[in-house]
Amino acid sequence: MPTPNAGEIKEAVRERYAAIATGAASACCDADKADPKASKSVYIGTDMTHLPDGAVMASAGCGNPTALASLKPGETVLDLGSGGGIDCFLAGRAVGPTGHVIGVDMTPEMLELARSNAKRVKAGNVEFRRGEIESLPVDSATVDVVISNCVVCLSTDKDAVFREAFRVLRPGGRLHVSDMMLAADLPQAVVDDPKRYAECVAGAERKEVYLERLRRAGFAGVTVEEERRYSIEPGLDALRSVYVRAVKGL
Repeated sequence: MPTPNAGEIKEAVRERYAAIATGAASACCDADKADPKASKSVYIGTDMTHLPDGAVMASAGCGNPTALASLKPGETVLDLGSGGGIDCFLAGRAVGPTGHVIGVDMTPEMLELARSNAKRVKAGNVEFRRGEIESLPVDSATVDVVISNCVVCLSTDKDAVFREAFRVLRPGGRLHVSDMMLAADLPQAVVDDPKRYAECVAGAERKEVYLERLRRAGFAGVTVEEERRYSIEPGLDALRSVYVRAVKGL
């Protein structure tokens, strides 16, 4: 199997998340479905009341970045790859009515679901914009906190993602990311499968490489706040779910 190019990977990602969004939008209206909140173990300990079922069911993250971001009332938060909006709604609660949350996603179906969810919960301080995380539709130096939940690993140009995150942050702004990283290399057959890329697997890279990309983009204080083994699937024992924090210097 030849190594997929960036276009093939992006299309595989778009197709997978469009399917997740469409399925969540349909299932959340089905009274026979099981409680969608029950399976989201990464949010254990987080108050999930009043969150739209569609937002929870569309969540495909590997962590809960808002739990470690120490968000404050009045802050502006940007979510890279916001999906159905779950992390945006949690951030919106934290920053309150004087704060502002922007979710950016490239998948039209996800944006439609997220905007519908925002109306359902009357999240007036949350908005969703269509765009790619390598070229954010956000003005420079306008954001206090950037969060992301298992999305940077989907990008084929992670350096561009981190440069953009650095650009939009105000001096002193913070980045809190939950993402997939590697403790060792993956089997080549996994790396060459665009579907495994869309599953947040093939695009994961060595932790030290990932952290160095953040430093190269200009971030300081790059630290790992939590790390755990993510998969017991044969060949994927090197996969890790990692929480990373970084700061844009003053």
